[in-house]
Amino acid sequence: MDDFVQPSEAGVKRLLNESQLISSDLTPEHLRHFFGLGTKEEPDGVVGLELFNTVALLRSLAVDSSRRGIGLGSKLIAHAEDYARNLGIKSLYLLTNTAESFFKHRGYKCTGRDDAPSAIRETKEFSEICLVSSAFMVKHL
Repeated sequence: MDDFVQPSEAGVKRLLNESQLISSDLTPEHLRHFFGLGTKEEPDGVVGLELFNTVALLRSLAVDSSRRGIGLGSKLIAHAEDYARNLGIKSLYLLTNTAESFFKHRGYKCTGRDDAPSAIRETKEFSEICLVSSAFMVKHL
């Protein structure tokens, strides 16, 4: 069960839609840095990264509603962090409307949107998709 897969586009979009997360901005480039647990076509959980030199945007963490509460989200986050660290990423940023507590328990801290690196500010998630009221968080790796 701890084997990470590169999930299919359909599998990612199914989970994101079920979790009421936006998937319309996903490109094949984004999907290159998505990880899943379960099967490629029917993942139980997914998470993605948008990479920019030494910073990255952690995005689209979603776990199938029937599989929540058993640690899949934590495993996905740990895997994404290790992957980012191995690529030389120094800081992971994220935006959330519903999971601030989850991320705080994993070492992420709230920070001001004005402190966002320009590469993060230019993402669609930061500039268009997520509300200004979303929690903006960072973890330095």
